[in-house]
Amino acid sequence: MYTKDYLIRQIKAMGILPNDTVLIHTSMHAVGHLENGADDVIDAFLECLDEGLFLVPTHTWASVGANQPVYDVRTTVPCIGTLPRVAAFRKDGVRSLHPTHSIWASGIGAEDFIKNEENAPTPGYPGFAWEKLGRIGAKILLIGVGNDKNTFIHAVEELADIPDRLRKDPYKVTIYDQNGNCSSHLFSGHYCSRSKDVSAQFVNFEKPLIELGAQTFGQLGDATVRIVDARACRDIILKICSRADRDLCIERMDIPREWYI
Repeated sequence: MYTKDYLIRQIKAMGILPNDTVLIHTSMHAVGHLENGADDVIDAFLECLDEGLFLVPTHTWASVGANQPVYDVRTTVPCIGTLPRVAAFRKDGVRSLHPTHSIWASGIGAEDFIKNEENAPTPGYPGFAWEKLGRIGAKILLIGVGNDKNTFIHAVEELADIPDRLRKDPYKVTIYDQNGNCSSHLFSGHYCSRSKDVSAQFVNFEKPLIELGAQTFGQLGDATVRIVDARACRDIILKICSRADRDLCIERMDIPREWYI
């Protein structure tokens, strides 16, 4: 069984600095048994990032969509695992109002980071929180999971204007904030006519990310951690996309070195 203090030592060993911005995608099963479960992971990161910003995805895309287009930040439960379900309703952070790809934020600048997310027209629209990870040089930690769970790559694809990634028929989504105030706007979710899940092929980018130093490795509990530099990840994938002669996320492939070197 791992303690919070042990996790803190592991986090520091990864090179995480007190003023970093860190976003985590986490498999609690991979981490192993903890004294206080997901709260130990969250508390450990908050202690390590006492001058920084800590972010947890609290996605709701499985329950908020064209057939049920309502997101209530107070009650809508995340669909991506145990840790997000715990983080979403903790009182030492704030949860964004993005209808399908919300983020729980705690630390320096938390409220500013998630500001205006209720107006995001797509999951990773440029200028909103997911795309901002690259601009501010965040560290994305994939804890016991691979790059197929790296939501940031969706935002990079939107930045690159990759075709066939979004619904062509926006729907009206309704959003309730912490005070029960309601707002509505048109929203386009993820869709690809040739794949049920393009993110399954985000693993295609792992070799270039490692080779160019944008991804390193660490350990948290029992879990292998992929440590991804968001800015470098963005720049590498944008370069690859500008040189590619095909859609890179329809099937498993080895990306030619001449597309990123």
